[in-house]
Amino acid sequence: MNKAEKLAALFGEMALNDLPLFDQSPLIPGEGNPDATVLFIGEAGGFHESVKRRPFVGRAGQLLNTALSDNDMVRSDVWITNVVKARPPKNRDPLPEEIEKYRPYLEREIAIVKPRIIATLGRFAMNWFLPEAQISRSHGYALSQPSGQIIFPLYHPAAALRNGNMMKSFLEDFERLAILAKGESTLSPEREPEAENGNDQEPIQATLF
Repeated sequence: MNKAEKLAALFGEMALNDLPLFDQSPLIPGEGNPDATVLFIGEAGGFHESVKRRPFVGRAGQLLNTALSDNDMVRSDVWITNVVKARPPKNRDPLPEEIEKYRPYLEREIAIVKPRIIATLGRFAMNWFLPEAQISRSHGYALSQPSGQIIFPLYHPAAALRNGNMMKSFLEDFERLAILAKGESTLSPEREPEAENGNDQEPIQATLF
């Protein structure tokens, strides 16, 4: 099977399993280019995602599309997915046990796509890879992994829509991501780490799984 067939089989397997939230939401599979260089991961679907059964199609998705377009990137050229492939009730945060139930499937999804860069959208997606990291300190840094892949944390587009400072950081970080994706840079952008609660540790580097 090629990558597209493997991904379709994976999502078909998920649809048949008794995974969390499926009694309240349909499966929201990942989509895009199976050979993508950049893979975007959010936390879970929302109302519009559950209706259309596609990731990032609401207001947050519109911002993601705009950021892609503004940086000469195309949505159909990247892969977009979520940690939890369903909508939590009332768009609440996904629970730790829900995240763990979906973990093996996301691991397999990433292994099939084999992206060079994994761009995490929000703290839940970032902490899936970097449990001790803080989004306010780690966003915008390219964090090299032993696997050769790069984790690039971004604020979640929904959070950026609610906060002007986060929006500014989101758009600036996206520019850095685009440069990295085009192969014009290999490591983190030149900026100082942002302190949080007086903590001035260096950006965290961690293993992929």
